[in-house]
Amino acid sequence: MNQRNVIIVGGGPVGCALALDLGLRGVSSVVLESRTTLGNIPKGQGLTQRTLEHFHFWGLTEELRAARLMPRGYPIGEITAYGNLASDYWHAPAGREVVNDFFFQKNERLPQYRMEAVLRRRLETLPNVDLRLGVTATKIEQSPNKVRSTAIDENGTNATFEADYLIGCDGSHSMVREGAGIARSGTNFDQNTVLIVFRSRDLHEKLKRFPERSTYRVLDPDLHGYWKFFGRVDVGEEFFFHVPVPNDVDRKNFNFHECLFNATGFEFDFEIVHAGFWDLRNAVASTYRDGRIFIAGDAAHSHPPYGGYGLNNGLEDAVNLSWKIAASFAGWGGDGLLDSYSAEREPIFREVAEDFIAARIRQDDAFLTRYNPTRDRAEFEAAWKARETDVGSRRKAYEPHYDASAIICGLPDGKTAARGVHSLEARAGHHLSPQVLSSGRNVYEELGRDFTLMALAADTDADAFERAARSRKVPLKIVRDTSATARENYGSPLILVRPDQHVAWAGETAENADSVIQRSAGQ
Repeated sequence: MNQRNVIIVGGGPVGCALALDLGLRGVSSVVLESRTTLGNIPKGQGLTQRTLEHFHFWGLTEELRAARLMPRGYPIGEITAYGNLASDYWHAPAGREVVNDFFFQKNERLPQYRMEAVLRRRLETLPNVDLRLGVTATKIEQSPNKVRSTAIDENGTNATFEADYLIGCDGSHSMVREGAGIARSGTNFDQNTVLIVFRSRDLHEKLKRFPERSTYRVLDPDLHGYWKFFGRVDVGEEFFFHVPVPNDVDRKNFNFHECLFNATGFEFDFEIVHAGFWDLRNAVASTYRDGRIFIAGDAAHSHPPYGGYGLNNGLEDAVNLSWKIAASFAGWGGDGLLDSYSAEREPIFREVAEDFIAARIRQDDAFLTRYNPTRDRAEFEAAWKARETDVGSRRKAYEPHYDASAIICGLPDGKTAARGVHSLEARAGHHLSPQVLSSGRNVYEELGRDFTLMALAADTDADAFERAARSRKVPLKIVRDTSATARENYGSPLILVRPDQHVAWAGETAENADSVIQRSAGQ
């Protein structure tokens, strides 16, 4: 019997990130991953500022940025064109840089397999993480006190692993989710989609008609809101391409040349590296927890590759769950803390899937139906110009927060949602914005691995929180600083920050310190 604190089924980016975060918190794990090598399909490339903050706390920011294939400083944004890439109608809307001021790190772009390699190398340095490659989990079962997984390796040898908790990070066809009997629901667009990875220096040259960008989105009225989408893998040669195709298409004799040329509006030389088909749908699990079993990443939520939400949300799942499991092992985290994982994360992606992805497809379809340059050129041009600003507004609207969480000391009528308003203010349930302290260091350089209390005025009673945390055995770091700018931007002199950099509570006095600590720890 192989025993660890946690069994992680699936060693992709979410599984590796979870094992890493747990390992750094002193929690041992075994990761069961059927693949022995990394793939080379360039999916999951757009990494948000929030994801780079995770890499900061893992000590991997520079290594991750060094793993990118595109030159440093190459623009990450997109070009959006009407009809095809030869169109006179295109714009370069604002990208994720519109929210840079609210995060400690800037966003990044590199293929998922390059990011996985960075994570795996870090895992090799942790003695409490056992990464088992070529091992496939085949069955899971749980009792009131333990959970087990049966697995088989490449040689056909069976093994049984036992732990306190098991987390399924095993993709959209998750064996763990199905074994736990967790249902999924969402929008099935009933739409077949092709993925082509190809090399073409010729296309790189022809795209110089546009400002330098990393992605190229084509809005074709005949596709009813679905995208034709090119993305750079490097600068100069390799690209990937997604496009919806009829469900009854002949996959064996599919005309990839025609498919690509229709999207560009011109012919170009290319060499196909990979081609495949997949179904376009949103699916979100009804819960992310069943007793001692949890799910994260694509096992919990899957969606079309529109907007870069999937991988980034999967890594956020891992960080949200990791500190809560670590708190359980440390003895100070109540069961309500573990329950809060599903309560916080499930509503976020359900709203992402329906209000950011499905809704955007519907909105693009409505725009393309309403406006047409061949029907009314002046009307179309005015509406097309207005869209460029609208894209930036949608990106600003994505601000996941946990206002309704039972472990947040916030507004009584708060709502956990993906849509919100970015602010420098420290708001319970929301991500903490970066601020420079009087020492010259950033708040993010001072935050602890557990709870941190920011005490930003000389007359604050931070000692009351220290006593409350000690009595409840909750680890707490206190950062005392007198920066008037930070205090003014945060709007409160006392701010309790969770291990995942979300605000648990913010206020003026420490009179309710014990109840704040109790609630934040899920006790």
